[in-house]
Amino acid sequence: MEFVFLADYPDAVSTVARWYFEEWGYLGAGSSVDEVAEKIRIYLNSDKIPLILMAVEGREILAVVQLKYREMDIYPEKEHWLGGVFVAPKHRGEKIASGIINKALEIAKFLQVETLYLQTGNLDGGLYRKLGWQPLNRVNYHGLDVLVMEKKLTRPERS
Repeated sequence: MEFVFLADYPDAVSTVARWYFEEWGYLGAGSSVDEVAEKIRIYLNSDKIPLILMAVEGREILAVVQLKYREMDIYPEKEHWLGGVFVAPKHRGEKIASGIINKALEIAKFLQVETLYLQTGNLDGGLYRKLGWQPLNRVNYHGLDVLVMEKKLTRPERS
């Protein structure tokens, strides 16, 4: 398994958009796969946020994750967010989510992000808690109960 940026494989936008639409379309992510695809085109970056990172094996996309700005409008002071973590259904349970989240953290550190936030519907923190994320608070956001978590990042040493 290797990690690549969606920006380097723009043909994969349609696959990622379909995954996001099928998983979260009911939340207003877009009214069609094409609309979601258009929205994620702003993530076609590899050297700045927003970006989408993919886990791939050969030509198969296994998982994706986003680094983005201000995901929740109720927290305008919380700038950098991890979101859109999605593992292809046939690859769930293979520890791919942990791998891609940890790689996203490395990239965020390299981009000089000091604190990263996320929201999860898993109110006990689930995998994120196991990976060292700290719960901040539970809120009802757009009709859903979510747990907001944070991870303090230490910057990598520059040589």
